[in-house]
Amino acid sequence: MRLSLLITTKIKPVLVSSAMLLLGSISIITATSAYGADDLPYYNSKEFTPHWIESGSDALDGFHKIPPFSFTNQDGEEVSEKDFENKIYVAGFFFSTCPGICPMIRSKLAKVQEAFIDDDSVKILQHSIRPNTDTVDLLKAYADKNGILSSKWYLATGERDAIYSLAKSAYFASDDLGNLQNTEDFLHTESLLLIDQNRHIRGIYNGLNSASVDYLIADIKALELAERGPANKEGAE
Repeated sequence: MRLSLLITTKIKPVLVSSAMLLLGSISIITATSAYGADDLPYYNSKEFTPHWIESGSDALDGFHKIPPFSFTNQDGEEVSEKDFENKIYVAGFFFSTCPGICPMIRSKLAKVQEAFIDDDSVKILQHSIRPNTDTVDLLKAYADKNGILSSKWYLATGERDAIYSLAKSAYFASDDLGNLQNTEDFLHTESLLLIDQNRHIRGIYNGLNSASVDYLIADIKALELAERGPANKEGAE
């Protein structure tokens, strides 16, 4: 398999932040430190070109963010953007009967759930790409079987067109970093996206790769520290 490699690096005092994109195998790793929230890029297009913008900058006015949405979770309750106000979340796509990459991605997301098990400011949101068959009852059974906590990890089903529209226009899933579409359905993706407290896309990671998910966990912690302010950063040193 032919691979293309793009490395974009920004250097600040005692910190290097890098985004790595592997087209073909689709592996993106975003590295940072506990002080690197401003070094996490922002993304606003299907090309996933990184934009480094200081938090609070006027450049973020009107910058791409995940729009309002409304689906149903595994408990039969509405899940919307309101559930993620001032929260960080990891977004992805799956279907409950997937025998291939879904179980592997699920095992990696379980690490995220465990890492933030007592932290209500971090959530996981997986959207079903087969909502017509992924009923609430089926998703509930899937969650119970796999140790998915409904207070932490939402499995979303709903209108197919609404899910696909959000996937394509907000998360850019249909263009999954070089994957090609051959049917009306966007290709099943192993990518996980990091969404910050303001619903901006701040990172994209390979959900099949343990090291990439470790970077995801580190980047979540960086965003949390930035939100808590300088005093907490100094205490975490």
